[in-house]
Amino acid sequence: MGNQARAIVWAQWRTTRNHFPRSNKAALAVNALLTVIWYGGFAFLAGLAAILLSNPDELDFIHNVLPGAFLVCFLYWQLIPVLMASLGSSLDIKKLLVYPIPTGQLFALEVLLRISTGVEMLLLLAGAGIGLLLNPRIPFWGPLALLVFVVFNLLCSAGVRDLLVRLLARKRIREIVALLVVLLAALPQLLVFAGFQNRIKSLFTSPPSPFWPWTVTARLAQGEASFEKIGALLMWTAAAYLFGRWQFERSLAVDGAELAASSLGRKASRIEWLYRLPGALVPDPLAALIEKELRFLSRAPRFRLVFLMGFSFGLLIWAPIAFGQASSQHSLVAENYLTFVSVYALLLLTDALFWNCFGFDRSAAQIYFLVPLKMSTVLMGKNLAAAFIVFLEIASITVVCTLLRMSVTPRQVMEALAVTCVITIFLLAIGNLSSLYNPRSVNPAKSFRSAASGKTQAALMLTFPVALMPVFLAYLARYAFSSEWAFFGVLLAGLMLGAVFYSYSMGAAVKAAELRKEQIMTVLGQGEGPIQS
Repeated sequence: MGNQARAIVWAQWRTTRNHFPRSNKAALAVNALLTVIWYGGFAFLAGLAAILLSNPDELDFIHNVLPGAFLVCFLYWQLIPVLMASLGSSLDIKKLLVYPIPTGQLFALEVLLRISTGVEMLLLLAGAGIGLLLNPRIPFWGPLALLVFVVFNLLCSAGVRDLLVRLLARKRIREIVALLVVLLAALPQLLVFAGFQNRIKSLFTSPPSPFWPWTVTARLAQGEASFEKIGALLMWTAAAYLFGRWQFERSLAVDGAELAASSLGRKASRIEWLYRLPGALVPDPLAALIEKELRFLSRAPRFRLVFLMGFSFGLLIWAPIAFGQASSQHSLVAENYLTFVSVYALLLLTDALFWNCFGFDRSAAQIYFLVPLKMSTVLMGKNLAAAFIVFLEIASITVVCTLLRMSVTPRQVMEALAVTCVITIFLLAIGNLSSLYNPRSVNPAKSFRSAASGKTQAALMLTFPVALMPVFLAYLARYAFSSEWAFFGVLLAGLMLGAVFYSYSMGAAVKAAELRKEQIMTVLGQGEGPIQS
């Protein structure tokens, strides 16, 4: 990679290493445990793939399944980071352009960093490669095709990332691009919902085209070598290189600061009344804190993206399950469709609103410790703003469902509100503690998170079920007693329990803010290294 690339990696290592002594050791241990659980599951699946593919009696099965499996790997690598609004680690170009580093080395390092969005697929492909290598009926050179397939995915991922980041940097088209990406990701669900499932099924059951990269890789990995297959795989890899390099070169020429400054000087927002509303309901300084949060979040691309996905992608992803031809109109999902979509939208908003409420403030959070203002008031202002945004998200989902002429009854709206209120109060309680025990600075100008999606999903696996437990008990009570009173009664009890938990967490968070003030400000004030991770 050259001396320059080694210097970049060394600087990033020192930045990360210097952060560890100031980090919360318990939070690091929890993050490490979540990472092990998440990637350990994929390692287990990789082991199963190795055992299956090493069986010499399963060649016909391998021949039929392997192209589809590689297609799933390709789609996961390219689409899941977009759906999770997380694009992994990447170079901070603004910090590196001032140094005499060849563009080719920067691009090579950027491509290698795309591994951070596909670690799960690398584990599965490694397991598949080991299994094929141990299969006595497959030539030893067959699994080498998987290495080329990995390079192809890395190059494609680099191009997709640079294209999306550049488009989403333009304020006027950011939401349009995000909506198109969401619609594209939900296209398979929409096709199934529209009755095209037979045609989609035929795409997977009929013999795959011999020139798709995943099909070519599968055939070469099984030892079916030919000049046409080798040429096709190399052609796809070369096309991915040209696409990735083209997008990287264009990203180098884009001045993000200029794009951000182009929106300055505009007239007042049309929803100015919405920002002023807290002042009419609660006194200052609480009203000022809520207004500040609403103004800032409405201008943060990262928050706007997940808010938009809540009432667009959330509706599309659940519609085929609830109202598809194979589902019943009286199924659990159909009868509680509004609730399912609302909970999914809440899941998307969790990282931006609850877990790290000081992240967007970054070093500016020091004002909360300098002015004569109680930390409990600061947290209350952020929590009330988050609760208002959750209510606004549910209202948007309800309006969209009504415009699409879906069946929306007052009972369903009341149920969705009650369920999300119970979940929200638990998430607020957990978020207040995590925001002070595990703070991290977040760049609100980036529409996508730089944290790996796997770690985010692993954290959700452990924390979200805790907030869902009262809701699960409420649905269990409805089923057992066949009574709406039992359902809402259990939810009310869950809300009261959540209020007690919230009160306790608020006191613990205030104490943590006082004891860990220096550590919190140090972490929030730290800038990123040359690699954003």
